[in-house]
Amino acid sequence: MSTVKVTVSALAVIAASATTAAARDQIQVSGSSTVLPYSTIVAELFGENMDFPVPVVESGGTGSGLQKFCEGVGENTIDIANASRPMRDAERETCTANGVTDIMEVRIGYDGIVFANSASGPDFAYTPADWFNALSAKVVRDGQVVDNTAANWNEVNPDMPDQEILAFIPGTKHGTREVFEEKVIMAGCEESGAMEAFVASGMDEDAAEEACTTLRTDGRAVDIDGDYTETLARIESSPNGIGVFGLSFYENNTDKLKVGTIGGVTPSTETIASGEYPVSRPLFFYVKTAHFDVIPGLPEFVQFFVSDEIAGPDGPLAEYGLVSDPELAATQEAVAAGTTMQ
Repeated sequence: MSTVKVTVSALAVIAASATTAAARDQIQVSGSSTVLPYSTIVAELFGENMDFPVPVVESGGTGSGLQKFCEGVGENTIDIANASRPMRDAERETCTANGVTDIMEVRIGYDGIVFANSASGPDFAYTPADWFNALSAKVVRDGQVVDNTAANWNEVNPDMPDQEILAFIPGTKHGTREVFEEKVIMAGCEESGAMEAFVASGMDEDAAEEACTTLRTDGRAVDIDGDYTETLARIESSPNGIGVFGLSFYENNTDKLKVGTIGGVTPSTETIASGEYPVSRPLFFYVKTAHFDVIPGLPEFVQFFVSDEIAGPDGPLAEYGLVSDPELAATQEAVAAGTTMQ
């Protein structure tokens, strides 16, 4: 965990605004396990540098966090939901139905999804098609749609190691799972020609897309409902396992993990910032602006989070592994103006 202490007077000025007395004096944050370490770093620095308590930050996944966020407005509901994907229309509708109408969307930067195995294991060079052919429940063999029975990676691609297929992937409540399905499994389905074969077999487009992203249930793909530390623990107990991680988690555990390439590109902050690495995504948090006058320090925390000193390319979040948003200045302006989702 970063121990960088912010000593910038400009940030301290934020704390000069009045703090309204409330029954709850701590900001409450929940959601994405990918955003969790960034949010925790900011919460600790906020408590050290500002005249407010350290916010309470919990994990649980993007979907779970947004579900809590949309339960309503008031001191008995959370103030911020962390998310590794944008809020869905259906989630926004739930929020609106429960009176959560003034929502600020804050993009904090970018992260990559990486595929890592034990540091003592073999090197892997993946393509999206490899992942699709390893994990999809239905695949195409000799022009026919069949159940996937591949047991080892070299059955999927003869250039890959002779190692059993065992993948620890984020559970369905995690935003990372959706990005994995869209940018890896679905992309691999199309890249391999399976999508076309599914349609040719008589499926309509919706059914073919569902077939693409429906994963095996025979133990080769294992859902992880916890955070990345659970995935790492699974790999430590099953050395042949391969885990799906955020780039920053991998970069902080390179003594235990070895990362694979995708399409010949090694994931790094540089290849993500340039767009060369294909599996990256923006990270967000969502704020109830109705709580600004209720929960002490909430507007100050939001401004603190996206300040240059915190979220900029030389700040502690970048030091941990976040790819700084090139449009951070626009985010800062939107936050200062109190801009909410339309």
